[in-house]
Amino acid sequence: MFSKKKKNDNEHTNMESHADEQNNTQPVDQANGETINETPAETAPELSAEEKLKEENAALNDKYLRLFAEFDNYKRRTQKERVELLQTAGKDVIVSLLPVLDDFDRAHKATETATDVAAVREGVQLVHHKLKNLLVQKGLKEMESINTPFDTDLHEAITKIPAPNDDMKGKVIDELEKGYTLNDKVIRFAKVVVGS
Repeated sequence: MFSKKKKNDNEHTNMESHADEQNNTQPVDQANGETINETPAETAPELSAEEKLKEENAALNDKYLRLFAEFDNYKRRTQKERVELLQTAGKDVIVSLLPVLDDFDRAHKATETATDVAAVREGVQLVHHKLKNLLVQKGLKEMESINTPFDTDLHEAITKIPAPNDDMKGKVIDELEKGYTLNDKVIRFAKVVVGS
């Protein structure tokens, strides 16, 4: 009898465990009585976070490479533009000098057959005046140096000589080569003789 009761308990326990297994495999929504199909939880959240980081890293790396290539192209383009600018920077001045060169050619040709020196001199003076006017239009100015105080920002002293009077000490007495400014910037210092 005792063994019969034990056998019944075992059967009852087996049935409960079997029922629990069925309940675990197919959970039921108790409000509606419908079966809910659940898939076992995957390890996707860990992998997806890792994958997200890999994708983000790849995107940032791609962005960096594109930005680097864009900057490299910018450097090459600006360097090319700079070289082109330097090669053609004087084009405007050269084109405007061509008529003066034509006048010099005509004057040179005229000197081969000319008998009147005064006419040749007048022609050369006209060409010289035309050239000076053209350069002034481009922003070139002659420096006035004689009888001005010696200034190292404008003048280059070639030599010093005794001043003819005390008033000329430290001033420019003679000019060997004129100085020029282009748009108020010195492009050639005047070579001068200074009184001491």
